Amino acid sequence: MTLEEIHGQESTVETTDRMQCAGKALEELLLSAKSQDCMTVGVYESAKVMNVDPDSVAFCVLATDEEYECDIALQIHFTLIQAFCFDNDINIVRVNDTQRLAEIVGSTDESGEPKDVHCILITNPSDDSWKDPALEKLSLFCEESHSMYEWVPAITLPER
Repeated sequence: MTLEEIHGQESTVETTDRMQCAGKALEELLLSAKSQDCMTVGVYESAKVMNVDPDSVAFCVLATDEEYECDIALQIHFTLIQAFCFDNDINIVRVNDTQRLAEIVGSTDESGEPKDVHCILITNPSDDSWKDPALEKLSLFCEESHSMYEWVPAITLPER
């Protein structure tokens, strides 16, 4: 076995561990933000928040699955949201399981309609009293990903 093969195996295990930790941290952050009412769910709702109060946005999650990968309008929205996040130093991740994400954030809104979970923003309350360790973990994960030129890292949410 060569040194490159050994290093490749170690980095694969390390990457898997990072992804699992990030997935758990994302689930914790979403549940915490939901309970603190610091979450905006939906592409259009998120765009409104970004337009009105971009400084309140702490984290962004973009989600898609096989059903929506060919949705050109959604991909254009994602591109615009990513550009906005980059310009405003907002950490952003991708999730490839909208069904699991809907389970975490709640699959329907007050009117009983299914929620659009393609974009979720985590916002800071105005009093800035809410600090979440999961947000710190995810920020570190994004920083590490950026150092490896992965600008929008993908996260796998843990199964239930």
